[in-house]
Amino acid sequence: MPFKPLRPAGSGKVPADAVHHPVFARSYARLSVGAETRMGMGRMRDRLLAGLSGRVIEVGAGNGLNFAHYPGTVSEVVAIEPERLLRQLAVEAALRCEVPVDVAPGAAEALPVKSEAYDAAVLSLVLCSVRDVPKALAEVRRVLRPGGTVRFFEHGSGGGPVMRSTQRGLDRTVWPRLAGGCHLSRDTVSALRDAGFELGPYRRLFMPEKGMRLPTSYCVLGTAYRPADQGPGTN
Repeated sequence: MPFKPLRPAGSGKVPADAVHHPVFARSYARLSVGAETRMGMGRMRDRLLAGLSGRVIEVGAGNGLNFAHYPGTVSEVVAIEPERLLRQLAVEAALRCEVPVDVAPGAAEALPVKSEAYDAAVLSLVLCSVRDVPKALAEVRRVLRPGGTVRFFEHGSGGGPVMRSTQRGLDRTVWPRLAGGCHLSRDTVSALRDAGFELGPYRRLFMPEKGMRLPTSYCVLGTAYRPADQGPGTN
């Protein structure tokens, strides 16, 4: 059955192109493809998505590079992407994918889908750039079934005091403007915990794994769960 975007009650109307960074989108689309092999991102996507099954929502799908890595046990992926150019590229990627993927416009803070409709949610290099992290994670909690899984791979705060200070300084000045709203100093694990998720296994790592440590190098890969007895929450 084709995916039909819905406006969740109480979330407010969000324009189809709620995010518009055409220059960054073109650069990201070009650089991200090269990073699949050069930085080992393809292997990381395999690890992120291994073992998923059922209905999955991917928040901030970008140009759709995750799609080819979904296992055959996934019955459907609904991929939400607010940036127009990246969404067009994601549609093209979905057409080449063996797993059914529907790509739709929408913002992380107001996902256009029904509550408790998905077995899993995927967050892949997206929380760094959403405008309101607590609201976005409340939406993820809303659309997951009780006991549903979150798979996350994000970059954020890391390193010693000098590196963390550098990340915060860049966030206050040039970095979000240059990188499509991206922030370097966010803490994904703390944000998930504060949003009411139960943390499963996770590990901190570097991307790329070897070479100079950059403000963007500090990453975390892991799993979290919506507690089975927790209400979906509303925002």
